[in-house]
Amino acid sequence: MNQQEASHVQPIDAAADTHDTIEVRGARENNLDDISVDVPKRRLTVFTGVSGSGKSSLVFGTIAAESQRLINETYTTFVQSFMPTPDRPDVDTLRNLSAAIVVDQERMGTNSRSTVGTATDAAAMLRMVFSRAGSPRVEPSSAFSFNNSEGMCGECEGLGRTNTMDTAELVDTGLSLNEGAITVPGYAVGNWYWQVFVGSGLLDADKKLSEYTEAEWHTLMYQPTTKVKVDRNTFTYEGLVPKIERTYLVKDRAKMQTAVRAFVDRAVVFSRCPACEGSRLNERARSVRVQGRSIAECSSLQIDDLAEFVRTVDEPSVKPMVDALAHTLDSLVQVGLGYLSLDRESSTLSGGEAQRVKMVRHLGSSLSDVTYVFDEPTVGLHPHDIERMNRLLLELRDKGNTVLVVEHKPETIAIADHVIDLGPGAGPAGGTVTYTGDVAGLRARDTPTGRHLDHRVRLKDRVRRPTGHLPIRGANSHNLQGVDVDVPLGVLTAVTGVAGSGKSSLIHGALPGREGVVVVDQSAIKGSRRSNPATYTGLLDPIRTAFAKANGVKASLFSANSEGACEQCKGAGLIYTDLAMMAGVATTCEKCRGKRFRPEVLAHTLRGKDISEILAMSVVEAREFFPTGRARTILDRLNDVGLAYLSLGQPLTTLSGGERQRLKLAISMAREGAVYVLDEPTTGLHLADVDRLLALLDRLVSDGNTVVVIEHHQAVMAHADHVIDLGPGAGHDGGRVVFEGSPAELVEQGQTLTARHLRTYLGR
Repeated sequence: MNQQEASHVQPIDAAADTHDTIEVRGARENNLDDISVDVPKRRLTVFTGVSGSGKSSLVFGTIAAESQRLINETYTTFVQSFMPTPDRPDVDTLRNLSAAIVVDQERMGTNSRSTVGTATDAAAMLRMVFSRAGSPRVEPSSAFSFNNSEGMCGECEGLGRTNTMDTAELVDTGLSLNEGAITVPGYAVGNWYWQVFVGSGLLDADKKLSEYTEAEWHTLMYQPTTKVKVDRNTFTYEGLVPKIERTYLVKDRAKMQTAVRAFVDRAVVFSRCPACEGSRLNERARSVRVQGRSIAECSSLQIDDLAEFVRTVDEPSVKPMVDALAHTLDSLVQVGLGYLSLDRESSTLSGGEAQRVKMVRHLGSSLSDVTYVFDEPTVGLHPHDIERMNRLLLELRDKGNTVLVVEHKPETIAIADHVIDLGPGAGPAGGTVTYTGDVAGLRARDTPTGRHLDHRVRLKDRVRRPTGHLPIRGANSHNLQGVDVDVPLGVLTAVTGVAGSGKSSLIHGALPGREGVVVVDQSAIKGSRRSNPATYTGLLDPIRTAFAKANGVKASLFSANSEGACEQCKGAGLIYTDLAMMAGVATTCEKCRGKRFRPEVLAHTLRGKDISEILAMSVVEAREFFPTGRARTILDRLNDVGLAYLSLGQPLTTLSGGERQRLKLAISMAREGAVYVLDEPTTGLHLADVDRLLALLDRLVSDGNTVVVIEHHQAVMAHADHVIDLGPGAGHDGGRVVFEGSPAELVEQGQTLTARHLRTYLGR
């Protein structure tokens, strides 16, 4: 940090000593340019800068990573042998670290037994209330748990649903086991699972399945777990159906391998359990009542309604538990999740919802002097909900904790005690500290963040007129209340409303599948961890062709998924070690040193660069390297959607939801006459990049397309031609269209929460 930057550091406390700051010296992780900075402890510090400027590298990749690594080192060697062993961040020194808790946007839950209730401990508290205040009395709280044999429904084993497996999708009865009769992914001839069936001695591996007796068929498909002894070795055998249920169906669908997910989708039909009607609990647990309600009924209530109900429980013996439960439920309402229910599966939550659930889990903690690290906690939040989120961030700080927030929204930047701005650009153009100090100083600073902090998008003087309409009639999915609305064609429409008001239910429930509709959402991109922006966009094809032409060899050599792949890592660049129940570990391939290609392939160059060096380039660098042709066209689209900082070879599995959405938009931009449906495209975008996104949306409309954007960002609302506002609240308090018209009409006439916040944004 130079003298000019140092002059902007504001004293937090006159009595502060060196132990009151986290000292970062010589940080070089990813694109960080050997930076040194002090982060005040027990304060709220917001890290700002354009996407790719180095914020996450500093906060997550350096400070949080080293804190967690040091904590892992306190365990015994035996325990550490079962834990991932991350490398030390590339930094000279880090002093005065405290234990870091990362509250990120990773999806929650690894299986169907994780719910909002279990993730926040609200379910455990509710079980205690029912065990002490319920009638008839059932004292053990475990009797109300669907994850315990005492409380779970015997029919569905606490899952709330049953499944029917189509055996025709599991086996080819015209073949024998030795011929590959089992068609389930992972059961091919020679695979370990296949060896168990063939080596068990229970089945004739050369006999066609169509010739099996009823007993043999039962052994193959439905045999319960059985100990089998073969050649003095004992191992466990179980039928194909229970084995698939145990190994595949308990997994979070989003974390399944592509082949497994496709298999489950076609082979398994899920339906609500008829015995417990989806409640997951047995009859004994469901029969107990508190104030006339069962625990299953309470778990299915909206959280804001459950909070009101809990306060009516006046049994003195459970008052402390009721108070604690009410506080947790109130916290969920405060962060804008009052529309959820405790029985909602964690794996169905969006990234933003998951982060807010995790946040609530820490609010009731007795720990203090902890470092909490948040990754854009305002993602998916309406301005009304951002106010409540800000209060919770301050509450965490006021408990004596250090709160570090990576954020773009000016509403959250405004409440910071301290700001660290990185940049000035992205990728190689970023990685330096451009400002440290208070918010007032940032406003006066000539950085992208400083210049745009008070920037406001103005209402259009004249909005476009629709060329037609897409009618939606009687929409009633989820909380929608028979909504009738016309979506205008040929214009930019913003669909607004608080989180849970019904925006996504309306648009995603009615428009996808219609002719010409292109949905560009934030869902995971199908493909393996080998996929990257170059392969996904088709950019690698012209690059491989250019290499082949320049070197007089086959283009397939320059594919890490084909002939040119390193033999040891098969072109992945990493060696993945599966640790079963724990997180897997990835280590850099020693043979290719992460470059993914064979040495003879890397010997071929294009204008002095080998293929691994090209894939390591950012979009910005690659645009200079490929000034013309098809490669430049694709790179320009990536630049236009705000992904200039991405490296061409970055695995798609590492991209955020917002980055995935913009990548999908980049490859679909060539269409004309389409109806583009975007879901919060400003996610992860710096204020300076929002203007670029708006220009891109305008260009799509000018080219003859229709753009429908589900969005909370006021800049998008102000710039739209038409607004459809849902509400007035969330959950059963929403589900209605409360306003239709131009942004100017919303500002002048609207009485909704969206109208109020848009007026504030515009200074009206």
